[in-house]
Amino acid sequence: MPATSLTQNEFSKHLNTKFRVKLEHQMVLELELLEVQGYAGSPEEQSGMERFSVFFKGSEATPLPQQTYLLQHERMGEFEIFLVPVGRDENGFRYEAVFNYFK
Repeated sequence: MPATSLTQNEFSKHLNTKFRVKLEHQMVLELELLEVQGYAGSPEEQSGMERFSVFFKGSEATPLPQQTYLLQHERMGEFEIFLVPVGRDENGFRYEAVFNYFK
């Protein structure tokens, strides 16, 4: 259970901080929160929705496949999040989590 809500505003407070990903066999990987991107709704969409993505940077050495992971953050607490690899460069892998829910 997260200590805080998983909202665009809350993630934005923690840009450029580290999140720990718990993997199998007690392995832990660090991800850095790089970007929080909000999406504006269109007039034909249902109102009252919060839509945003968060982007993390991870190590080149340990790529993560698309799946749900348990993340830990010193201020946000512990929560599960579905991560998708969306890019790779000389600095490592980039992952995205998309949020879409009623406020």
